[in-house]
Amino acid sequence: MKKCVIVGGAGIDNYYRIADYLSGDDYFVYCDSGLKHLDALGYEPDLLIGDWDSHENPHLDAETITLPHIKDDTDSFFAVKECVKRGFEEFILIGMLGGRFDHSLGNLSALLYLKEQGKKAVMLDDFSEIAVIEAGETACVDGNFSYFSLINLTGDAHGFTIRNALYPLDKAEISWDWQYAVSNEVLPGETAEISLESGRALLFKVY
Repeated sequence: MKKCVIVGGAGIDNYYRIADYLSGDDYFVYCDSGLKHLDALGYEPDLLIGDWDSHENPHLDAETITLPHIKDDTDSFFAVKECVKRGFEEFILIGMLGGRFDHSLGNLSALLYLKEQGKKAVMLDDFSEIAVIEAGETACVDGNFSYFSLINLTGDAHGFTIRNALYPLDKAEISWDWQYAVSNEVLPGETAEISLESGRALLFKVY
């Protein structure tokens, strides 16, 4: 099935790096002011979603969902839920980080939501590729990335193990109020391996 690409309104400077993740076969959803990225990305929308408070409705020849101004979900989170309903299994979220920090943090929670739904998802910004890792799986970081960081966003992850990295861990604890696993590095010629004993955490692979 097609990958679902959801485009939010946060700033993007490095379109070239993001382009490496995209394909003309993907399903593109632009959320309200995410439309400002349309020309730079070069992919026409399959679906438009917004309450049109930060970008006027462009009335393009594409399916459009107009949302009320008063609602529980942001436009981008509504888009995530809508595309889960439509059966997509793989998601790429862009234009979600930067600017207002409250929006950025809320958008990061969409990765946790998608993991809970059993979907594969990454969020991209100008610096990194972000995904949720959980107990029972091993995440890998190769030498294409300069750094990687682990964030115990919800505080429910325990037993962090990191191998083949400058700062290894063995069943360590990273608490919500002490996020010390930031800016680790893959050892030269190796692939770092990260696992958890329980819970979920955010893995940032930084270019």
